Amino acid sequence: MLLLFPALLVYGAGTATNLQARYAGTDLAAPQDRGRAISLALVSTTLGAVAGPNLVEPLGGLAETFGLPALSGPFLLAAVAYAAAGTVLVTLLRPDPLLLARRLAVAAADEQPGPEVDGDEAGVGTRGRAGRRLTGGAYAGATVMVITQVAMVAVMTMTPVHMRHHDHDLGQVGLVIGLHIAAMYLPSPLTGYLVDRLGRTPVAAAAGVVLLASGLVAALSPGESLPLVVLALALLGLGWNLGLIAGTALVVDSTTPAERPRVQGSIDVLVALSGATGGILSGMVVGASSYAALALGCGVLALLLIPTLRLAAGPRPSVPGARRRVERLRAEGRR
Repeated sequence: MLLLFPALLVYGAGTATNLQARYAGTDLAAPQDRGRAISLALVSTTLGAVAGPNLVEPLGGLAETFGLPALSGPFLLAAVAYAAAGTVLVTLLRPDPLLLARRLAVAAADEQPGPEVDGDEAGVGTRGRAGRRLTGGAYAGATVMVITQVAMVAVMTMTPVHMRHHDHDLGQVGLVIGLHIAAMYLPSPLTGYLVDRLGRTPVAAAAGVVLLASGLVAALSPGESLPLVVLALALLGLGWNLGLIAGTALVVDSTTPAERPRVQGSIDVLVALSGATGGILSGMVVGASSYAALALGCGVLALLLIPTLRLAAGPRPSVPGARRRVERLRAEGRR
């Protein structure tokens, strides 16, 4: 146990880095393409997210052949996968998209007439004052992601327990969770397209409606009905997907390249803590009341994100002429 928790801390850092990849995809994307850039990073995780749980048994057997505990098998695969991913990023992600985006911001500031703009205003600073210029859109995006994470984690955590209480076997539980995870990631290309086509706010509002529908189906359907449980969890995953991509796009739209790393990291910490809190409280709610009360409560909670979207109205930081400079600066970065 003394080694397990430090190991989980390191593993969690890798997971957080993996989730941050959705932001990296937007660094050089034009505003009208950011939703699709985010979705590309998310859908790329689908294979591992769906296949991973099914590899536990064979990886356990492989670990035992080397005299290691069976449960160490998945961690060994994770270590190899993270090392491979890090190697790819270090060797192939050239030039760094964030640094290139900052150079674009400086070039745009130099070309704009008007009062002199310092490094922070141009989007290349790293000090704290940039954080004080956050617009309502950043707060709205963070709120959307926090609420969708709480609702998703709370219901997902207690669904296997609910199913076991209604005599579903482990195979059926695995099927439901697998389809739920697929719904969390597979719709990403369509969601990204809708975010770019319809706008961030309508898709974020749709996330609240879909999560409410999931809560209603989960709360009102008989626990013995496997198809309805599948439907509820699929809607739960879809609502999370809509909220995550729309919320991420709102945050990116509302921050400059200087602000983004710190703001994005802080928001993801808040999202993770909120999800953990939702998972802990979900057991208490079910113990004190019922699974139906939990599902319905999370559905109603999801609707609260709709009023917060009014914060998204307002000015957004922009980099004029960014698209035509990207290729030129990318070529310079390769020299």
